[in-house]
Amino acid sequence: MTETPRVRVRRIYEEPSADDGTRVLVDRLWPRGVSRERAHLDAWEKEIAPSTELRTWYGHIPARFDEFAERYTAELADPQRAEILERLRGIAAAGTLTLLTATKDPDISEAAVLAGLLREHPDAAA
Repeated sequence: MTETPRVRVRRIYEEPSADDGTRVLVDRLWPRGVSRERAHLDAWEKEIAPSTELRTWYGHIPARFDEFAERYTAELADPQRAEILERLRGIAAAGTLTLLTATKDPDISEAAVLAGLLREHPDAAA
C-alpha cells in the first residue's frame, strides 16, 4: 500500500517553515513584492499553471471553483503539464512538498487542485 504523500499548500507571502520540504511556486506570474531571495524556492513551475483563459474566466470566484478544478484537471493532460505533474509527484513521494501560490485564498487555487491530485493519486501517470 502506498503512503499518502505530504503535500502542503501555502501562500508565498507567508514566512518559510522548517517543515516545508521542497518549495515550488505553481503560479504563472511572479508574485508582487516578493524577491527571489525571500521566496526561498526550490523551483518555479509556471508552465503547470492554468491557461490564461481559464485563470481569467475563474477570477477566484468561489462559486466557480468546482468547474475550475474540472477544467484545470483536463488541462493537466497537456504533455508539458503532465510531465511537470509527474515531477511533482516524484518530489512528493520522496518527502514533503509545499506548493506555493500568491492567491488570497489558497484553498480555492490551482495549488489546491494540484495538491488534491497528488494526495489522491500518488502513483498515477498523468
